[in-house]
Amino acid sequence: MREYDMFKVHPNMPKRVRLADITVRDGFQHEEIWIPTEAKIYYLQELAFAGVRRMEATNLGNPRIMPQFRDAEEVLKGIRSDIFHKRLQKRGINPDDIEWTAVTIRESAVDRAIELKQKGYGPDRVLMMVSTDEQHHFANSGTTLPEYWKEAERCIKKCKDAGIKMCGTVSTIWGSPISGPTRFEDAIEFTKRWLSIGADDIEHADHDGSAPPDQVYRYFSMVLDEIPNPDLHVAHFHVTRGWGLANVLAALQAGIEIFEGTLGGLGGQPANFLDRVPIPGTGAYYYKDPNQVGLVSFEDMCVMLDEMGIDIGGINIDRILELGKMMERTIGRRLRSESILNGRIPKEPREEFKRPGLSKRKEKLGERPDQIIPDGWPEKAEVPAHLLKRG
Repeated sequence: MREYDMFKVHPNMPKRVRLADITVRDGFQHEEIWIPTEAKIYYLQELAFAGVRRMEATNLGNPRIMPQFRDAEEVLKGIRSDIFHKRLQKRGINPDDIEWTAVTIRESAVDRAIELKQKGYGPDRVLMMVSTDEQHHFANSGTTLPEYWKEAERCIKKCKDAGIKMCGTVSTIWGSPISGPTRFEDAIEFTKRWLSIGADDIEHADHDGSAPPDQVYRYFSMVLDEIPNPDLHVAHFHVTRGWGLANVLAALQAGIEIFEGTLGGLGGQPANFLDRVPIPGTGAYYYKDPNQVGLVSFEDMCVMLDEMGIDIGGINIDRILELGKMMERTIGRRLRSESILNGRIPKEPREEFKRPGLSKRKEKLGERPDQIIPDGWPEKAEVPAHLLKRG
């Protein structure tokens, strides 16, 4: 007989996950309007109040390329300040339990992170990135892959000495918007390469929505066969083609436990404009409509996993939905999350939607209050045998 319990069908599927919010970094990098520093700090604070313990706070790269993060130091100072810590402690939150990440694609940004750490307000974790497609990698970093690997190795050694964790991202796993098809074997080798030079964990990234769910399951199954420790792997999905939550499910079934998302599904390729002024970004947009790209919606991911009976680590879903509504006001447009519109699935009857007269009509027809099939019909329906066969 077929097994209907998904956890038994997929025995590696976790019953508890760790969710990271990367709205204030990856979400905001795609926005063409300036997001005030106060808003960035506010959302980081409120996400922490809501139970999120892994967050990307900013990008320490060159603000000429991405001026959305020209306030990187102010944001880091804000979340490391005494008043911020006191607010956390009043909510019963230990500030040390929150891991703050800053993106540091190049060595100069890593050096900046270390300098800020020495000043007392640097990140706990930084992130560098390689793409298996060297053309895509060159567009993001301006280096060749061999050149970058040497730079990354130097940076990891520096970070170890400074007490900062390093996340190594592998991108274009499922395909590249520049060069097209890529190979899983290269991504797995790059994952091993990161770990061999000292990276603490790996972000496996579908940066342009190229990953269909069956290939997500295949790739992460291959990765976990080679490197079975789930603490090392972070799944990062974009929803350019609408497959985001399907890919979360596929990665779960393979055994992945750590996922990233953004409020409202914000994010994508760095913006080419800020407040109507052209800026370098990472070059021309890969997509016809840049408003239709983004990451997995953090709100929808929380709701889906909760409905599946998966422990999301104490995150307050109702507050996350409220923050999603607020984020639409901050950004100034309707965002991608469906859950902030329709809420969680009701668990109790909704009396306000019941139409009057049902009980009287059943009584008039001589039906019992709990009767759902006509008198005289068999208790169990029987499907004709010929319908049970295909063809």
